[in-house]
Amino acid sequence: MPDTPFGAALITGASSGIGATYADRLARRGHDLVLVARDAAKMQALAARLRAEAGVAVDVLPADLTDAGALAKVEARLRDDDRIGILVNNAGSALPFGLADADLDRVEWLIRLNVTAVARLAGAVLPRLVGRAGGGAVVNIASILAVAPEVMQGVYPATKAFVLTLSQAMQVELAGRGVYVQAVLPAATRTEIWTAVGRDVRQMPGVMEVGELVDAALVGFDRREPVTIPPLPDAAQWDAFDAARLAMLPNFRQERAAPRYRA
Repeated sequence: MPDTPFGAALITGASSGIGATYADRLARRGHDLVLVARDAAKMQALAARLRAEAGVAVDVLPADLTDAGALAKVEARLRDDDRIGILVNNAGSALPFGLADADLDRVEWLIRLNVTAVARLAGAVLPRLVGRAGGGAVVNIASILAVAPEVMQGVYPATKAFVLTLSQAMQVELAGRGVYVQAVLPAATRTEIWTAVGRDVRQMPGVMEVGELVDAALVGFDRREPVTIPPLPDAAQWDAFDAARLAMLPNFRQERAAPRYRA
């Protein structure tokens, strides 16, 4: 069986798309799995296939992560099960409207799923991973919209900016403490999320197949990249972007407003 650093993986949004593909790839690497999503039937079918094909143990934990009680059950599993060394924070959705035309109850629902659940699950597992022999990893699925909010209207890009920033803050907090944090920024990927926003993915150019996305993300994982952007050809562009951000930091500690704001 292949080497499986960090042990078992808990994957959210595991019934289809990116989450189900992570389950397939990690199972074939020899990782036992805990699958989390709302669709129990799809997860049971996936679990049965992976047990047969990869010979790993697969638990199914049905949960709607926008429900506080269901989320608490997943948090408890992450706190208590020391086999789990990898959290793949993948569950998420989008909305078909901008904020000016929003159903605010749906906006709140999206934030609970894309923001609150991501933060709570990471916060639930981290205290155990920090003290765990062999360490652990948290993979947060963000989006290129975290740095390109012009591409899609509404709250979705802001939720993914939160996921990226949270990942970066975790990387600083956990440096040298045995926990690897990866932010993955997909661009358009052939998943069911497009149904939620009323788009026909078959009519869209430049859409990456989900298998290629996850395989690229796992290359970044193996390299311990802090940020992995599978469609970006030139990694130096991200490095320059990040360096420009860091270069501003010394200028933020000022007692006075910058001269350009003073008459």
